[in-house]
Amino acid sequence: MTPSVRSRMSTLLTLVALSLASATACVASQQGGIEAFARQIAADVEVDGIGGITAAVFQGDQVIWAQGFGWADPDRGIPAGVRTIYRTGSISKSFTSVLLADLVEEGLFEFDDPVERTLPEVKQFGSPPAGMSPITFRQLASHTAGLIREPELEGAAAGPIEDWGHKVLASIPRTSFYAMPGTQYQYSNIGFGILGYALQRAAGISYIELVEDRIFGPLGMNSSTFIVGPELSRRLAVGYANGGGSVDADFPALEHAGRGYKVPNGGVYSTVGDLATFAAAVMGRTEHELLQAVTRDEVMRSQTPADGPGYGLGFSVTPITLANGSERTLVGHGGSVAGYNAYLVFEPDSGYGVVMLRNYNSGRTNLGRASQELLADLLTALTN
Repeated sequence: MTPSVRSRMSTLLTLVALSLASATACVASQQGGIEAFARQIAADVEVDGIGGITAAVFQGDQVIWAQGFGWADPDRGIPAGVRTIYRTGSISKSFTSVLLADLVEEGLFEFDDPVERTLPEVKQFGSPPAGMSPITFRQLASHTAGLIREPELEGAAAGPIEDWGHKVLASIPRTSFYAMPGTQYQYSNIGFGILGYALQRAAGISYIELVEDRIFGPLGMNSSTFIVGPELSRRLAVGYANGGGSVDADFPALEHAGRGYKVPNGGVYSTVGDLATFAAAVMGRTEHELLQAVTRDEVMRSQTPADGPGYGLGFSVTPITLANGSERTLVGHGGSVAGYNAYLVFEPDSGYGVVMLRNYNSGRTNLGRASQELLADLLTALTN
């Protein structure tokens, strides 16, 4: 072996050793961050003394850590676990928007088509701004349709799940405009209820069946549902609506039978593992290709005016600066309904993500902040 060859091999071996050492340090740093996070969640849940939290970290379609803290059902002594089922609240909006994108790919309509072509009832909205153009599917999915948050209809958010579509139709004449469509971000629950109903109308198949057949089934999300049957009910966490010193399990229990029009915007039940799989699919990191790459990018691209919060199609889009100065973009959604809180966030370039589910509303842990901070720590370790 010539000296020059020996020199090159020595250099190569040194680079390999440095790379392995760096990777080992990265793994150790990430592990340490997760352990500190777990200790804090355990302490918070113990102090809260109400229910439980299940959390998970994933990379692509692999859950690399998951753990339950506290109780899924304290009265029966059932601990929160990685297979515990929770309501996900507004994370359901992300499923509705992915369904929208899937139907666009199928050619039923375009993102920028007027919704009134599919659902002419929307012409009954109140207080339309002078000179406005018809609202589009994109605007509904990005909260830029200019609609108020909730319809001015008593009982709109109550009633059996089978009647949710009727509640949407009854809500439309009692829904008015907050601003000119396309000019600003205005979070609208009824907007997503209308979007889900419009997708059902366009496909000629019930919204729930569409999500089950096009998302839950292909991705193997066997613990996700809109109606918790006998098999899954054994794993359902009891929800506790708490605040002001009171804790109520009765009202959250009633909502399992139905929540009025709030199905496309708040009806999904799931687990941390299933939500991790869903996020991986949105990033294009599952064996089943849920959407084409160009459509995935469109879903995760901010669609809102620059002076407001970043929101894509059914996902918040949040630029962050890591501790080492590098720039990343987080994609995700939170959810809150009676007795349950949820948060899902991921970073598409690395495939890393965090999901947290809780069966009570108010506690020491801010799920959104905790999830984002843990993900930022993991990404910092990855880039150091």
